[in-house]
Amino acid sequence: MACSIVQFCSFQDLQASRDFLFPHLREETPSGAVRRDPSKSTNWEDDGWGAWEETEAQEPEEGNACKAQKTFWLQDCVLSLSPTSDLMVIAREQKAVFLVSKWKYSDKGKEEMQFAVGWSGSLNVEEGECVTSALCIPLASQKRSSTGRPDWTCIVVGFTSGYVRFYTENGVLLLAQLLNEDPVLQLKCRTYEIPRHPGVTEQNEELSILYPGAIVTIDGFSLFQSLRACRNQVAKATASGNEHIQPPPLAYKKWGLQDIDTIIDHASIGIMTLSPFDQMKTASNIGGFNAAIKNSPPAMSQYITVGANPFTGFFYALEGSTQPLLSHVALAVASKLTSALFNAASGWLGWKSKHEEEAVQKQKPKVEPATPLAVRFGLPDSRRHGESICLSPCNTLAAVTDDFGRVILLDVARGIAIRMWKGYRDAQIGWIQIVEDLHERVPEKVDFSPFGNTQGPSRVAQFLVIYAPRRGILEVWSTQQGPRVGAFNVGKHCRLLYPGYKIMGLNNVISQSWQPQTYQICLVDPVSGSVKTVNVPFHLALSDKKSERAKDMHLVKKLSTLLKMKSPNLDSVETEIRELILDIKYPATKRQALESILASERLPFSCLRNITQTLMDTLKNQELESVDEGLLQFCANKLKLLHLYESVNQLNSLDSHSDTPFSDNDLAVLLRLDEKELLKLQTLLEKYKQENTRTTLRFSDDEDGVLPVKTFLEYLEYEKDTLNVKKISEEEYVALGSFFFWKCLHGESSTEEMCHTLESAGLSPQLLLSLLLSVWLSKEKDILDKPQSVCCLHTMLSLLSKMKVAIDETWDSQSVSPWWQQMRMACIQSENNGAALLSAHVGHSVAAQISNSMAEKRFSQTALGSDSEALTDSWEALSLDTEYWKLLLKQLEDCLILQTLLHSRGSPVASKTSALQAEPLPRLSVKKLLEGGKGGIADSVAKWIFKQDFSPEVLKLASKEKDVENPDEPKEGFNRGFLEVSEVEMDLGAIPDLLRLAYEQFPCSLELDVLHAHCCWEYVVQWNKDPEEARFLVRSIEHLKHIVNAPVQNGIALMMWNTFLVKRFSAAAYLMDKVGKSPKDRLCRRDVGMSDTAVTSFLGSCLDLLQTLLEADVNRDEMQVPVLETEDAWLSVEGPISIVELALEQKHIHYPLVEHHSILCSILYAVMRFTLKTVKPLSLFDSKGKNAFFKDLTSIQLLPSGEMDPNFISIRQQFLLKVVSAAVHSQHSAAKDKALSEEAVSTAFGKDLDWPVLAVDLAHHLQVSEDVVRRHYVVELYNYGIDHLGEEAILQVQDKEVLASQLLVLTGQRLAHALLHAHTKEGMELLARLPPTLCTWLKTMDSQDLQNTEVPIATTAKLVNKVIELLPEKHGQYSLALHLIEAVEAISIPPL
Repeated sequence: MACSIVQFCSFQDLQASRDFLFPHLREETPSGAVRRDPSKSTNWEDDGWGAWEETEAQEPEEGNACKAQKTFWLQDCVLSLSPTSDLMVIAREQKAVFLVSKWKYSDKGKEEMQFAVGWSGSLNVEEGECVTSALCIPLASQKRSSTGRPDWTCIVVGFTSGYVRFYTENGVLLLAQLLNEDPVLQLKCRTYEIPRHPGVTEQNEELSILYPGAIVTIDGFSLFQSLRACRNQVAKATASGNEHIQPPPLAYKKWGLQDIDTIIDHASIGIMTLSPFDQMKTASNIGGFNAAIKNSPPAMSQYITVGANPFTGFFYALEGSTQPLLSHVALAVASKLTSALFNAASGWLGWKSKHEEEAVQKQKPKVEPATPLAVRFGLPDSRRHGESICLSPCNTLAAVTDDFGRVILLDVARGIAIRMWKGYRDAQIGWIQIVEDLHERVPEKVDFSPFGNTQGPSRVAQFLVIYAPRRGILEVWSTQQGPRVGAFNVGKHCRLLYPGYKIMGLNNVISQSWQPQTYQICLVDPVSGSVKTVNVPFHLALSDKKSERAKDMHLVKKLSTLLKMKSPNLDSVETEIRELILDIKYPATKRQALESILASERLPFSCLRNITQTLMDTLKNQELESVDEGLLQFCANKLKLLHLYESVNQLNSLDSHSDTPFSDNDLAVLLRLDEKELLKLQTLLEKYKQENTRTTLRFSDDEDGVLPVKTFLEYLEYEKDTLNVKKISEEEYVALGSFFFWKCLHGESSTEEMCHTLESAGLSPQLLLSLLLSVWLSKEKDILDKPQSVCCLHTMLSLLSKMKVAIDETWDSQSVSPWWQQMRMACIQSENNGAALLSAHVGHSVAAQISNSMAEKRFSQTALGSDSEALTDSWEALSLDTEYWKLLLKQLEDCLILQTLLHSRGSPVASKTSALQAEPLPRLSVKKLLEGGKGGIADSVAKWIFKQDFSPEVLKLASKEKDVENPDEPKEGFNRGFLEVSEVEMDLGAIPDLLRLAYEQFPCSLELDVLHAHCCWEYVVQWNKDPEEARFLVRSIEHLKHIVNAPVQNGIALMMWNTFLVKRFSAAAYLMDKVGKSPKDRLCRRDVGMSDTAVTSFLGSCLDLLQTLLEADVNRDEMQVPVLETEDAWLSVEGPISIVELALEQKHIHYPLVEHHSILCSILYAVMRFTLKTVKPLSLFDSKGKNAFFKDLTSIQLLPSGEMDPNFISIRQQFLLKVVSAAVHSQHSAAKDKALSEEAVSTAFGKDLDWPVLAVDLAHHLQVSEDVVRRHYVVELYNYGIDHLGEEAILQVQDKEVLASQLLVLTGQRLAHALLHAHTKEGMELLARLPPTLCTWLKTMDSQDLQNTEVPIATTAKLVNKVIELLPEKHGQYSLALHLIEAVEAISIPPL
């Protein structure tokens, strides 16, 4: 038992705290790393980390300086840790971070305490002031249920302005007081300690504040009461919403220290009383020979300062009302307190106005003068400058550091230096006080005293801890003149924290009833992010002559050195080890030595056995009274384990391999299966092996079944003659099971002998069964490759079942056997479904065999008259257990088929795969499926479909194939008709067959609508994780459209809208309305969280969703709500409600409201699709329409009705015409530009809509004339020269007369361009032959409006003829049209 350094806490994210306090040390985001989205809230921002951008990162002039500061940054901070280790403060300049301890699970799965950020921000109130010192003082609770326990922690902070401020753990300011105008140098606290001896003076609690020329002390009791009152007042003010009232100032004493040049640190020793001799000596030194002394020595408060001239100063302030130094100050302080209390009380009672409070706050507080206090004596050393002083827990010693790299130990009472350590520059110091445990003393052969305990009271030892950061070493020294008892290499960047106090607010009664759990000293390591403490055994304070334990520890160290040595002569090493362990006296130390020997990897097994046997024999030969029973039992248990290890090793080394051939027929008989059932089982396992490409888990590079003796001893332990396995990991558990059973399962070791050996060693059958199954289920790949292992498992299981306490013969035949239930539970929990299915078959076979034998036994023992009754009983028992086995076999078979499907994958041609699709699927088990709820099976298949990215047609294909009557017909042509191009290019392989098999196994859980619903939800969930993957949302809508049942389709669509889409949809609408056009990429990413291209696709998908929702609502009343059934084997599923059940619970939508949103979505989609400008989408609606947007689609909202304002209709008409123009332009560009293929368009925006038809539909809903939109569409088609489509579109127009007039103008523009802009001789001659009215009219035409001027004249001739057809003869422009026919004919006839 030596000194040890133990980690008891760690930091959750210390680097973030460093980056907050030192912004210039913040590391840049590396290229390629994902930058945090500023729109998304983070924990740091939520916790109030403030604006990190305020201080820009500046590159240091030297790279080495920056690197050093990144490592040693903690040395530049003010650091304080609460003694109860529940709060830590790290401060620098104006900023501070409050870290709160929380219990969390680490990466290794163990629960540990971690410091997490509780509050952070700036503490400065006045400009330019910085934090110089801080304390975390836990305050005791005064509740009856937790009296004396820490209630809350107060943070005391000193500033360069002279202010001392008190805060709660949440950074709320409780109290602030200006005690001196100089900077605060140091804060120190003293809390109550029970006096160890009757003669020791009881010390009061106090807070001492050091200034460059003064010490201020605040009484602990009054401070405790004031802080509690302030906290209660703040809580009440916060709850009621009132302003916080300024509390009255604290009562304090202020001593002006004189006759000293510089003060750096101080220690308040407390109240002391001189002995009569010291009193006379002091009076003679001060007053001379004739000095008078009082009968009772006066009480004095002692203070020690370190600095310069003198290096160490000792001050004594007389206590009591009679002292002359405080007589005139007491009155001033009392009057000040009275007026302050009255003023504060008047504010509490409402007498004080707000203006008066502000005026008082603006005035700088008056600072009380200090009472002069001269130095009594000191340690003069003009060249030495003190840096810090640390008082020991019992107030008798103090350690001082100086600028010469020395640590000096002072005797506080005598005022002299008694020891000095050299070579500790920049040292940090602390103390550890250890109380002796009386039970650890060596029992001595003395007569027991009738007057009490002969051992006496517990002794106390003090150790000085020195951390030397220059050397990176932490040392523990025994004081006063003791040796170094411990040293640790801890690094050069740590901070040593020694609070020196405990909980404030305790007293003599409370302290005796409960002792707080506190750490006396802590080491903060910023590199590893850990907080450690030092454990020092009491016996290290004893000298070697008086301590047998010290001698034992010396022998233990010698033993550990011997165990590390590499020696070729093991016999001599064994002899030396044996001598060392026999020389050790203490039983606990002897046990520790034996544990280290057994944990050694260098010693062979024979050596370990011999040493343990020798120690055991020695203990048995001693007298019973002097032998420690615990040590004797420990040796006996370890010896049993060594013998067991030896026996198992011998059995594994014997090769009893049998070459008996093992046929399928033998396997069928063994498992009680017929040929058809066995063939089905083999086929399933073969498919499972082919698709299951997961690598097998290996625990060691060594051969299976081999386990080192050291590991074996670590895994097992004895408890009252019963051998148990310790709490070890799953891998270690399998390794232990492999050591026992792996050779047996391979038929290479005697199964009967192994079972007998393990049973005789004290291992229970239940534990052996658990170990056997863990090996079998984890070594799946090896087992499936070797069918003969099934026979070995059958034999092993039969032997284990026949053990005494395995199956209780008196167990009720109507209940389930716990033995077989244990095996079934292991199979249910296993994720290796192939091995689990085989083991379940073996278990079923063995269970049936044992049940039959028990039934025969009962039958033979039963009288003839009750034969039939006995048979009935046994048959019922067999039926009950058999039903459970059959249920498990069906569940495992289903799970195996599902797992085979989830491991299958097609071989795609190079295609884009998202990182979300690359994530591996979790393995299945029966337990997971039973806990996954009714939708768990469909959900797992949906995740697999998402990973493979199959289209909905693949699912439909497999279900169609199931219904094909003639399976011999070729299916290729049938298959291809269902698949998209991507699936045609993909080699599906056996996936359709596996899907069909899964459909047959799960006809209810994988019903097509249920599967489409889960796929739809899975895709939209994954899209929400990465909105840039627009194809996920498109695929989700595809699955939604494939849902046949309208109620399910309606519910899924409504849930998708409410959960994932409406928030982004509203953000996109407000953004587009704000900018008045199609927003750019940067704005889309900021407001909507995705790129502009993704927003376009998103709006198209939203439109599809809303249209599907409308269709589902129409069809909903025509269809019945589906009955969600479950397969018989899975009726016991529990867990979350399925997506389909949630969908069926959704309310009916309000059809007009969904239609209203669909109109807005169409408008937004058009704006983004064609990048329209000067469009504010929401301005197309009146106030009623705007208010109805983004509300719950099932609610009834007040929608626009009746005639719309003509201004709105005009704006809407302009927008629709703009959409039609953009759509025709896009169509013309796509036809003109051959490079832009259809694939590129469909990839960017999905399957493009028929925009002219959509515009007409929108016109109907927006109260715009549909014929205006149709006419504009026809005119635009002719404008772009797409005359063949224009002729088709004319048929839809109703007012053809107006259309003819518009087309006449367009014809004139074409002729004007042909005649006037060509400037050819033939054109001029032709123009001269035309009628004057036609020439004049053509000259008024502006051909620049034409989008396509390269239209053939023959096509224009057709257009003119079309105009003549449409115009009535009485129309005013009919004659003009006739002239145009002549002109066109003249142009089309070539000149002679």
